[in-house]
Amino acid sequence: MSSKIDIQKRCKWCNAVFTAHKTTTEYCSHRCANLAYKDRVRKQRIESLQHELGKSIKTPPNLNKEYLTPSEVAVLLNIGRTSIYRYIRNGTIKVIRFERKTLVRRADIENMTDYLSPENEKTPTKEKAPITNFYTTAEVKEKYHVNESWIFVVAKKNNIPRTFNRGKTYWSKKHIDAYFAKKAPNPDITEWYTTQEMQEKFGMTLSAIYCFVSKNAIPKKKEGIMVYYSKKHVDIAKGIAAPEEPQYYTVAEAMEKFNLTRDQLYHYAKYHNIPKVKKGKYTLISKPELDKLLAAPKIE
Repeated sequence: MSSKIDIQKRCKWCNAVFTAHKTTTEYCSHRCANLAYKDRVRKQRIESLQHELGKSIKTPPNLNKEYLTPSEVAVLLNIGRTSIYRYIRNGTIKVIRFERKTLVRRADIENMTDYLSPENEKTPTKEKAPITNFYTTAEVKEKYHVNESWIFVVAKKNNIPRTFNRGKTYWSKKHIDAYFAKKAPNPDITEWYTTQEMQEKFGMTLSAIYCFVSKNAIPKKKEGIMVYYSKKHVDIAKGIAAPEEPQYYTVAEAMEKFNLTRDQLYHYAKYHNIPKVKKGKYTLISKPELDKLLAAPKIE
């Protein structure tokens, strides 16, 4: 049923005067109504984006306070936080420790501009101590039972310092000893196979032995021209002996025994690379490694 009411109204979009048949009509045509709808949606999207942007923009810190945090000092001086902590470590910036907070007086920052010159910013380099103790090549051969050609190959590969004097080659004693100490066999291993014993017992050729010990990471030691392989590790790899079951503490047991908090225990395990395994919902920590680390100090 059509309306017979004629009302003169002004279009809210094009501002033209038109005759409306309903009191709720606001636009003179479908085109004006469509354009008004699109404009309204566009404004809503803009307001939504501005609202989200306002949330993501952080309010700038108040730098007019008497005490500032290291992050606020970095903003004030327009430098990185890493540089601020370096200045704190070397004493250029004085700090106040309050409970768990580190604070810096703004007055101290304003009075320290002379200390922030490029000359003072450089980290002092440590002078290397000169090497004064040496082995001759003959001394290395005699002490560690190795060939002369092997010494030169290993020294080049591991950057062991050397010098020449009157036709002789001298090797840094500190570096040579450190290399052989690192290569020393585990003192807990007391039983060894010779290469000949492995050939006779397992019927292996030399090339098979070399591949076997390399593949299974068998500990070995060298005395003169003789090479020995750990008997325990060879037997385990061959299936003759069963591997020892590792011993573990639960977290609760370790905390109770060593009087540690959970955070302290995990810190020790992470910092000292103590092996951990996950068994169901429980975390187990290597018992021998933890006992060795936290054993009571003793003087022998």
